[in-house]
Amino acid sequence: MKSVAILTGAEPRHTFLRKAIAASGCCDVVRSYCEGLEQSLEARLERADAPGEGAQSVHVAARARSEADFFALFNHFAEDRPNPVFLPKGAINEAEHTEAIRQLNPDLLAAFGCSLIKEPLIAAFPRRFLNVHLGLSPYYRGSGTNFFPLVDGKPEYVGATFMYLDAGIDTGDIIHQIRARVFPGDTPHQIGNRLIGDVAVVYARLLEHFGALEPMDQPDMPADARLCRRDDFTEEATTRLYTQFEDGLVERYLADEAALCAAVPIVTHPKLAGTLP
Repeated sequence: MKSVAILTGAEPRHTFLRKAIAASGCCDVVRSYCEGLEQSLEARLERADAPGEGAQSVHVAARARSEADFFALFNHFAEDRPNPVFLPKGAINEAEHTEAIRQLNPDLLAAFGCSLIKEPLIAAFPRRFLNVHLGLSPYYRGSGTNFFPLVDGKPEYVGATFMYLDAGIDTGDIIHQIRARVFPGDTPHQIGNRLIGDVAVVYARLLEHFGALEPMDQPDMPADARLCRRDDFTEEATTRLYTQFEDGLVERYLADEAALCAAVPIVTHPKLAGTLP
């Protein structure tokens, strides 16, 4: 059984994923490094004195409620087996923690929602450092990459990308991708949190079968690829998101789902295909 260290955050979705992987028995989670909430959307809005009833604040509060609905019960009852170490945001790159991880020397590192990792940690685990990007690379890279496809009215671009971590922004070699499952009446948060549940299932299977995963052909960079930035999360963009849903985005997508998804090919590893219902 492979030893794994998890690098993640401290929001409910991060706690869920690290606890779920440990509970799955897919690997031996020897330690989890959990960065704090200092740069979360909530914290950023508070620092910006954003109005409590603005579209951004309403969106972030709804996301927090939805995460509690999806993950809080599991997080409360699941044993905290991954031996968590709690750090301020960004501290994972400090020499003290980088050296501790190198000394721990797990078979694999698995990242989800941590800070952008820098050298020398990347070089210490060549082809042994995995990341899941909530978004479909290379179409949408950067920050909020499942938010902006919905703002753009394109649910077919909402998903998750499992990749090798490198020094770029979501540029590592792709191992496998999944698309979000969408159902009638879904909200943006239901789509996103259901996807995170699926991510945990696939990540556990990937870690369990990592040694048998052959390299995959990589997609070409599309001409219209988008690099999303935190500053793009605005009142205007958030209002547009909810206007899309009010105008029947989910229903339009489901009516033509097969054709829309066929036009946006994703990387599907044969060893990981069929993991989800």
